[in-house]
Amino acid sequence: MDILSVLPSSYGYVIFTYLYSWIMLSYLGVKVGAARKKYNVKYPAMYSDKEQVFNCIQRAHQNTLEVYPQWLVFQTIAALVYPLSASVLGAIWVTSRFSYAWGYYTGDPSKRMRSAYGYIGYLGVIILSISVALQLLGVF
Repeated sequence: MDILSVLPSSYGYVIFTYLYSWIMLSYLGVKVGAARKKYNVKYPAMYSDKEQVFNCIQRAHQNTLEVYPQWLVFQTIAALVYPLSASVLGAIWVTSRFSYAWGYYTGDPSKRMRSAYGYIGYLGVIILSISVALQLLGVF
């Protein structure tokens, strides 16, 4: 039995969602690298004592990395049974991380909250994962 016969055909959308998330992470990483040069923040320093904007750019990337593993797990579980819904929810979450970063890049951390719509995607895949678990346990 090969994986293509096990997964639903619409799982291809899920894979594209993962690729989209890779693009987002790469973009955020490149922005941190460029900010290191612009604000002269040398490795291994994570933050600057002088440049608040650099710290905002770094935090946008770091915060995304902090939540990314959990999102991957829930995205994967949800997508096993609900591939199309999980893909839409995943795309919402990934897009919100761009909004989060762009808000943070202004140097005003409160503007990162323009990305609050991302909770629809994040909590959505958690709810779908709970549904998958309950189905596997025979609850419904």
